[in-house]
Amino acid sequence: MKASIEKEYEWVRNAIAGDGIAFRKLVDHYKDYSLSIIRSILKDPIKSEDVLQDAFMKVYKNLDKFRFDASFSTWLYRIMVNTSYNELKKNKKYTELNSEKIDKIPVEQNELKLKDQQKFINRALDVLKPDEALVLRLHYLNEMKIREIEEITGFKSSKIKVDLHRGRANFHRQLQKLLGKDINQLL
Repeated sequence: MKASIEKEYEWVRNAIAGDGIAFRKLVDHYKDYSLSIIRSILKDPIKSEDVLQDAFMKVYKNLDKFRFDASFSTWLYRIMVNTSYNELKKNKKYTELNSEKIDKIPVEQNELKLKDQQKFINRALDVLKPDEALVLRLHYLNEMKIREIEEITGFKSSKIKVDLHRGRANFHRQLQKLLGKDINQLL
């Protein structure tokens, strides 16, 4: 998932110099995980696509402000997170999702394939609180350390640890609702 810092810096320098292909490489490399982060916060796939475009426009306009003192991905994901939370505030969507809306999904042939596993994981993450879903994605799916998550989110380490703890418990509860006794096939 992560490009080397040298490769990131090369793409950024070239993009700042006006190389559109270099910026395209940045977008292509980071768009999927960026969309995953945004979707964790917004819980709306269509709105998430729009916010992703807005966020990449911010990245493009502010690329010359990148200081090359950290990884580009950390700087980029910070913009993704901030843009997502700004969108939440703008639309006043701080209402909690009703976790009872999640329906149990029958597992066919008692076997979960990788794409099915990803579907269940994403569905469970979609009903978690935005902060919990975000830190779970960053920590477990992108294998980031607490310090990196602090840089990206602006959250204190104590909040991140609490969100991870609560998020894991809530995530497991949502998977239990989705899969019932078939949860052991996923875990």
